[in-house]
Amino acid sequence: MRTVLVTGASRGLGLEFVRQLRARGDTVLAACRGGPSAQLDALGAEFVPLDVSSEASIEALGRRLVARPLDVLINNAGVSSEAKTVAALTGAELSRVFTANAFAPMLVAKALLPSLRAGRGRVVFSLSSQLASLTNNTSGGSSYAYRASKSALNMLNLQLAHELKPEGFCCVAVHPGWVRTDMGGPQAPLSPEQSVAGM
Repeated sequence: MRTVLVTGASRGLGLEFVRQLRARGDTVLAACRGGPSAQLDALGAEFVPLDVSSEASIEALGRRLVARPLDVLINNAGVSSEAKTVAALTGAELSRVFTANAFAPMLVAKALLPSLRAGRGRVVFSLSSQLASLTNNTSGGSSYAYRASKSALNMLNLQLAHELKPEGFCCVAVHPGWVRTDMGGPQAPLSPEQSVAGM
């Protein structure tokens, strides 16, 4: 049995991670905005408050859990962007999307390093996207900010992996597939259950 913290745990893939991890007996800390939900309570997850757009909230999470061993961090929280043309881009939109998708996963990992070092797993697992691929971007069409933020996440994760490898950490960025969530839309071929089971 492991202790796993999942960010963005209130819905979509985050909630499904909680469901499947609890089903196999793991202790799950469900980190999300707002308060405890009936769904998380029913699954037996422990709610911890976290707003990934707020560095103060991330630092508070680290302080809250500083003495608690943690085996796995799943950086699931993220946002999309509708700015599909350069004319639609704004600095505020780029900042919002990069903050949630690229900067927050690294800052959460940083804040939780004492807990992860105290645990047995030492895994940092971050959700990236196929849309982050430079090679696969042959037609544009998708969000400037979303694609670029996930590319930045990949690089930051690689840096983290190199730095923490001597301590026995495994830091990975994973493409979850195109999933039927609020972000993926109803036309996506994968269910959250399939996506999370595959990851």
